[in-house]
Parts: sequence; structure tokens; C-alpha cells
Amino acid sequence: MKYLLIVFFFPAFLFAQKKQINIIPVPVSLQQTEGAFIINEQTQIEFSTQSKQLQSAANFLRNTIHEISGLSLPINKKAKQKIQLALIKDAAIGEEGYQLIVSTNAIHIKANTPAGIIYGMQTLLQTLPAVRTNAKLTVPCMQVTDYPRFKWRGMHLDVSRHFFGPNVIKQYLDLLATYKFNTFHWHLVDDQGWRIEIKKYPALTNTGAWRVDQTNLVWGSRPQAKEVEAPTYGGYYTQAQIKEIIAYAAERNISVVPEIEMPGHVASAIASYPFLSCTQQSQLPLTGGNYTNMASNYCAGNDSVFHFLEDVLTEVIQLFPSKYIHIGGDEVDKTSWKKCAKCQQRIRKENLKDEDELQSYFIKRIEKFVTSKKRKIIGWDEILEGGLAPDATVMSWRGEAGGIAAAKMKHDVVMTPGNPVYFDHYQGDPASEPIAIGGFNTLKKVYDYEPLPKELSETEAKYVLGAQANLWTEYVTTPKQVEYMVLPRMLALSEVLWSPTKMKDWVGFNERLQQHFKGFDQRGLNYSKGNFKVDIKPILKEGKLYAILSTEAYKGQVYYTTNGDQPSIKSYLYESPVEINSSVTIKAATVVNSELKSVVPAEQQFALHKAIGKKVNYTHPISRYYMADGPNSLTDGIKGTTAINKFWHGIAAKDLIATVDLEEEKNIQLLSLGCLQNYNDWIMMPEWVKFEVSLDGIHFTLVETVANTVSTNDKTAQIKNFTASFSSMKARFVRVTAKVLDQLPKGHSGEGKPAWIFADEFIVE
Repeated sequence: MKYLLIVFFFPAFLFAQKKQINIIPVPVSLQQTEGAFIINEQTQIEFSTQSKQLQSAANFLRNTIHEISGLSLPINKKAKQKIQLALIKDAAIGEEGYQLIVSTNAIHIKANTPAGIIYGMQTLLQTLPAVRTNAKLTVPCMQVTDYPRFKWRGMHLDVSRHFFGPNVIKQYLDLLATYKFNTFHWHLVDDQGWRIEIKKYPALTNTGAWRVDQTNLVWGSRPQAKEVEAPTYGGYYTQAQIKEIIAYAAERNISVVPEIEMPGHVASAIASYPFLSCTQQSQLPLTGGNYTNMASNYCAGNDSVFHFLEDVLTEVIQLFPSKYIHIGGDEVDKTSWKKCAKCQQRIRKENLKDEDELQSYFIKRIEKFVTSKKRKIIGWDEILEGGLAPDATVMSWRGEAGGIAAAKMKHDVVMTPGNPVYFDHYQGDPASEPIAIGGFNTLKKVYDYEPLPKELSETEAKYVLGAQANLWTEYVTTPKQVEYMVLPRMLALSEVLWSPTKMKDWVGFNERLQQHFKGFDQRGLNYSKGNFKVDIKPILKEGKLYAILSTEAYKGQVYYTTNGDQPSIKSYLYESPVEINSSVTIKAATVVNSELKSVVPAEQQFALHKAIGKKVNYTHPISRYYMADGPNSLTDGIKGTTAINKFWHGIAAKDLIATVDLEEEKNIQLLSLGCLQNYNDWIMMPEWVKFEVSLDGIHFTLVETVANTVSTNDKTAQIKNFTASFSSMKARFVRVTAKVLDQLPKGHSGEGKPAWIFADEFIVE
């Protein structure tokens, strides 16, 4: 087998003076000393303990060095100098830790396990050139002691929405190995494609792995397939290919965790075997995000479904040695179960309360089978609904709430919140980035992530195994896009998960990262050069409003304007917080080496008015997921933008009713509330907005009710200011009520369900 390691690093070190060693993730301890070890034809790789794993590690290192230099280092032969791999007993470095000692005549890699040896080799390899070279392979003398912070250091890849062949998977594993990830979460099954060969059920891949090719259309706007259209887009992995990939991963100390989705997201299985659904109606494989009249859930009342899944899981477990089998469990639309006689009979027979408990029954039944095979299930945090299976591990993706709840219940948890570790989200200014599903998870947001929530006690925090990033591929259709979406964000996550918190340093990481970028360029890898969108952060200090401007760009500067003009290098250079003393719009751009980098300047409106900084009381609580910058976000002087994760208060299925105490009677003549519509995210304009005033906070007088004029079918993200102007009157209290849209419109993915209201500044003038 050909060994390929993607090592991306640096020109050979010059040792007239010591240069920085640019290891990512940063080791626990690294001390550089004088001199260097030169790998040449006089060097051998040596190990003494008879171990197949050490033999494999030695072969891995030899083949990688051969890829770089053409040298074929002997193993356990007499030579003048050596790279020695040795197993030791040192409790301080744990199962995956290592010691790397480089002197002028030897390199020693010591560890308690072969896993540690592999990680020591990865650190060594990061000091070598990125591509084939005839130059000397020079390793700086150093002493490293290193071990990981978390057990679970994962990267995910969705191959259902878009299929990526075995070689792409191996290249992905090379990236993981280089940065010391130990878990590959392989999303093999979803609505739009079944990607794993199951010998007992050949239609799963004969039918479920192929769909009509509509890659030229945006995911959500693809029409459903027609009988006359040929399903030519797709693919799957044979069991032989899967075994080869698992072995490839094992050589790099990576566990491959397969995800076999259930009980929802299985339209591909139903297209292959219609008996699996509640309706048992035939359907064609899904082409994208149009689910109209399509079944995507297994029937929870049909025992044949469980027999089918046990057969599938039996073959999966025989293939994958992983301790964990991921069973999905997310986003189950239980409408079909409510209409299904068999599912309702199951609820009655098992004395279940509702469809949530039916899902719990489903997961627990599957867990019992998986446990009988001496494996453990892991699932998305929806498996908490209706009651958690006894020994399940929870993967928390809808924020951290599910993970916190599971840890408090003494269940193991893997943190993978959409913000900031969904790598299908934008990492730079959307104006200059390839189209993505949405969201904004920059390199710095990833680097600043802390997987241990403050809500957990020290004992509860021990149930957090670690974290991982997820790459969903609705908008990722090529291997180059895969590279782009994970690079360099996965490097930031590697340091979050491996390095001690005290060792983390954004500036230092950015410095080291520049050398890795050179390696990416040499290898021809596609990666993001950085986020050049300026962050405009408003703050209230001692009753005054300021704007803090910052850029993530390496050695970037910020230039800004306050008069509406586009910023340039002739505009104001940002040096300290900008005081906001009138209603203005700040526009700001990043400049690097005197070159304007921002394609579109960042823009933030500020509104100075009589309610600035005043307390807001809500009749219905704001969603904890959309608190903006705190409970008084409606009166902080900051106007929201079309980015839904910034400055907006969100509330679902209920009216927004907010009352502001102005603290004294004031003359007012205008009230206004900004609202957002973002059709795809279920965020809709309120049906109307009502403004009221009061002198005592008890008796309110209606000022005006302003009707909505934005169509519920308008899919363009937009902001509307609901405004009432009137003759000046005295008031101490002002109240705004925004009426929620009770039912999303016909044709919407959430048709018939209530919408979200997103509101920003409540202006009082």
C-alpha cells in the first residue's frame, strides 16, 4: 500500500540562529537547543520491542521520509545515527502522549503506546519540508513532552449529500493525522444517498446511492426527480474499500466511527425498500432539499424495520472495529408517525406517552442490539427527547444545551455545536467566499472555543470526551471545496482539543500558521487565506456608546468612515474605541500591507435615542439561543444586520412583548422596532406591531398598530422597521407587541408550524 502523509511545512531550518519551531497543535512543553539532526543515508529507524504496531509505525515513517526525500532508511540495521522508537512507562504522559528528544546524533520518540509514537512522529514530520526535495532533511534539536487535553478529537465528513471517493477520504485522513485528530466521523447515510455496501440488501446501493444529477442548481431549489430521468450522480464504498480505509486510518491512530442514520433522514433507504416507511409507497431518490410528499422516516411500528436495521448493523459492526456506532437520531419529523396506525398501535402497546417517547423506544431498542455486539451507540442530541437510552453517548450540535443535560445525567458527551464548529458555515466575508449553507464560523471563533461549559461542575465536566467539527456537504461538491472548508479551521480546532488552555495564544498561533500556509501552497491545497471582514463590536461604558473595530487578518489594520463613504487607506486608521455620539453608520475594511482586503466593508448602524441603556422586561422569554448581547439588546443602540447570529433577539411561536422603563417622564414622538425576515431559517416578519405608552406602567394607551407589508413568500433576507410617528406626548413606559406568524406559508419546509420573530432596536425618540 502506498503511504501518503500530507506534511505541510517549512523550508529546512537555517541554524546560524535558532528559528521558531512552528508545531500545530502547540506541545505541552517544547525546549529548543543548539544544533540539528540531519536525516541522510547514514540514518536508520530503530525499535526494539517486538510489536506489529511499532513495525507499522516504523514503516509509516520510512515511507513518509521516502516521499519527501527519496531516502530509503533501513529499519533495525547498523547505522551511524538513528531515529529510535521506544515504548516506556510514564504515567504523566498518558495513553496518547509522547516524548521527542532530538540531539545532533539521534532522535528518540518515546511513548507508553504506539499511539503516542505516532503523534511523536507527526511532530517530527512537521519540521520537515512539505514536498519532495533534494535538500538536507534538517531537524532542530529540541526536547518535547506532549499529551492531549481531550480523548475525542474529531472531524466529520458528510459523503451522503455528495460522494467523495476512497482516495479523497485517505487524503482527508492524512490531514487529520497531521494535526493529531484521532476520530473520523463518517456520515455514510442520509436522505440523498446511501454510501455503504450492505450485501444482504443490494438495492441500498443499486438504488439508494444514485440520484438525478442537479449539481448545477442550489440545494434547496432542486426539483424532485422524474421517472424518465436517469439517476447518474452518486457512488458508494464497497466493503473491501471500507476495510482498506479503516486500515489506513488505524496506521495513523484514527478511529473511524460510521454513522448509519435513523429513524429519520433515510429517504435513500426508503427509495430502495419502500416497506421501511409508514406509507410503504414507492418514491425516487431525493435530489436535494425538496421533501414534498416524500417519506424520510423509518416506520417505528413495523418490526420488519428493526429486523432490517439489525441486519444492516450486523454487517457494519463486522466492518468497523470502532467502539462507537453513530445512529443519528436528529431532526425526526414525527408527522408520519402521528398518522401511522402501526406507530400509534406501538405507542399504545408499549404504554408510551407520545411520539417523542416512541423515538426513545426506537433508539433504546437499537441500543440494546448494538450493546449485544459489545459496542456503544452515539447519537445527535435529539436522542434525549422522550428519554435517553441507558448507555448512549450524546453528540451536542444544537448549541451545548443537549450536552450539558446529558453530562448532568452522567452520560458521555461530544461537543459539536453549530457555532463555532460547523465547517459548512462561512469562514470569511460571504461576499468573497464560495457559497455556503449560512452561518459565520471564523478561524478565531474556532480557536476561541472552549468545549467545557461553565454550567458543568468539575465532576460533570469529566463526561465531556472532547469535541469535533462537522462538514456537511449540501454546498460542498468537490474535493477542493472540502479542503477549503476545513483549512485552516481544523488547525485551530486541533489546538483547542490537544493543547493545554494556558498554552493557547491567538497571536502565536497566527504566527505559526503562516508557515503552514506556505506548506499548503507547495502542496497545491485549497485553503482560506483568512477572514478579512472587520468585526464591529459596540459596547456601553459609563453611559456612553463606543464601537470596537477588529480584524482577524494576520498583521491587518482597520480603516473606517462615519459619513457613509467607502473606507480606503485614506480613511481613519482605527487605533482606539470610537465614541458614538450621534446616529451614524460606521463602515470599516481590513488593510494588509497597504492593500485593501475587504471585498465589501463591514457596516453597522448606531441609533442614539431616549431608551438607550434602559431596562427591558419581556412577557415571554427570549430564546436562549438568540440572546444577542444580553437582555437589553433592544435598547443598546445597535441596529441588526441580515446576519441572524448577531444583535437579534429571537423568540419562537410566541408574540414578542417588550416593555421599557425610561426611568422618567419624557416627551416622545416616534417609536420604531426593527424586524428580520429570513425565509429559509423560519424567521418571518410579525403580522403587525403595536406600540403603547404609559405614565405608570400599569395603564397603557395604544399609539398605533403598524401592519406588515412584506410577503410571507419573500425569500430574500431583509429588514423592516415598523415605525409609528405621532404628536409629542409624555410617557415613562413604552411597550411594543409584535404578533408572531402562527403558521408558516404553504410550500415552506415548516408549513403550518409557527415562525420565529427576530427583533433588534426598539427606538424611542
